[in-house]
Amino acid sequence: QLQLVESGGGLVQPGESVRLSCVAPGVRLDSYAIGWFRQAPGKEREGVSCISVTRSTNYADSVRGRFTVSRDPRKSTVYLQMNSVKPEDTAVYYCAANWNPRSPICSMTSQYSTWGQGTQVTVAS
Repeated sequence: QLQLVESGGGLVQPGESVRLSCVAPGVRLDSYAIGWFRQAPGKEREGVSCISVTRSTNYADSVRGRFTVSRDPRKSTVYLQMNSVKPEDTAVYYCAANWNPRSPICSMTSQYSTWGQGTQVTVAS
């Protein structure tokens, strides 16, 4: 059964970088599109980025050019590299999986069936 575990969050100063990881223990992610989402206190969850099975990527306007999503199939891991972070990036970050082996693209509005527990990222000086 697919489970997702996020890690890498913490307290980060504005302008610095942090890398989040999303691991699927014992399961290959080759056939899954993976999305990254975040939810800040008092706000709705929003899509941040996604990566398809062919490594095509998509980003929210608010993070494009600062965040990079990538995947390492050998490790069944998907990463979210967050550079030049801002206080408004503070949120709980979740990764989620969408079984989609045939689509070369991904969308953050797709139906993601499996979610991780989330990791907190706090951007503050």
